[in-house]
Amino acid sequence: MLRAVVLAFLCCVHAASGAGTHSLRYFFTGVTAGTGLPEFVTVGLVDDEQHVHYDSVSKKAVARQDWMAKSEGPEYWESETQNFAGEEQVFKVNIGTLMQRFNQTGGVHTVQRMYGCELDDDGTKRGFDQFGFDGKDFIIFDKDSLSWTAPVMQAVITKNKLDADRALNQQQKAYLEQICIEWLQKYVQYGKETLERRVPPAVTLRHKKARGSADTEVVCHVTGFYPRAVEVTWVRDGQVQLEDRVQSGEVLPNQDGTYQLRKILTVSPEEQGRHSYSCQVDHVSFTERQNYIWDPNMRSSSDGGSPIGLIIGVIVGVLALVGVIVGVVAWKKKQGAPKNYNPARTNDGSDTSSDTAP
Repeated sequence: MLRAVVLAFLCCVHAASGAGTHSLRYFFTGVTAGTGLPEFVTVGLVDDEQHVHYDSVSKKAVARQDWMAKSEGPEYWESETQNFAGEEQVFKVNIGTLMQRFNQTGGVHTVQRMYGCELDDDGTKRGFDQFGFDGKDFIIFDKDSLSWTAPVMQAVITKNKLDADRALNQQQKAYLEQICIEWLQKYVQYGKETLERRVPPAVTLRHKKARGSADTEVVCHVTGFYPRAVEVTWVRDGQVQLEDRVQSGEVLPNQDGTYQLRKILTVSPEEQGRHSYSCQVDHVSFTERQNYIWDPNMRSSSDGGSPIGLIIGVIVGVLALVGVIVGVVAWKKKQGAPKNYNPARTNDGSDTSSDTAP
């Protein structure tokens, strides 16, 4: 279960904004009791930087960035604590409700939610609010149509209830398009030096014999870059972009707050003799795309596993997530809500007016 949670986070939580885009996202996760994990965790992210954390053990919203701690006072943090504590109670009810809906009588289960907004440099705005159960989509808000989409039959009850409250959906649309954007802009100003920094990647190529065949595996390892958005492509003869026989890893965090990615190209002896191969890297820190040509005559690496930097990055990422674990776990989780739930206030960054009733 823990491994699934970590993988869900690694592949989902960061798949947000590209160059020229800022995002504000909140992740709520509730877990059934007895797992050894907090039963409820909230994590807030500005771009790829965690700025707030709350869990059912500490029962306190805390800053995760110096620029947040310096910019907001006690009233803000008390308000955030109250918001998240309210959500904690909602999630406890929701886990039981959804276990009944899905005919589950025991085991480990998660109820999750992700909501937030994005703002591009050209002024384009996006907002999202989606819920899930046990790692699968449960219900998703469409702010343009003011309606909810139910990917599974167990969510139809929730959809009908939420669709019927058009005023509440209007409030949620206003939060996503206005209030959320305003707080995003404020947070970006708070952390401008960190969030808008540009760190170029270091790129290395290495190769080794593929196990059990005469093929060669060529690794393009791109590391030390910020922000997270990066394009890495294997190219044949300087023109043809390759997708077949290319393995792509996830973008992973480094200990220093930068990121790394590797892509592995498998080349047969025949292809190696007929073609040239290069790894192209594009990042906002570059003035133009960079091209790194593979030299088959360079000394091959040992047949071993991942480079130590990658291993450290994964460990750092996983350890960070274990602290975050339940709140950041997935961008598609939670459900509907309890009957007595009142729309949350909209006076600070995490407040949202959406109902949460199954």
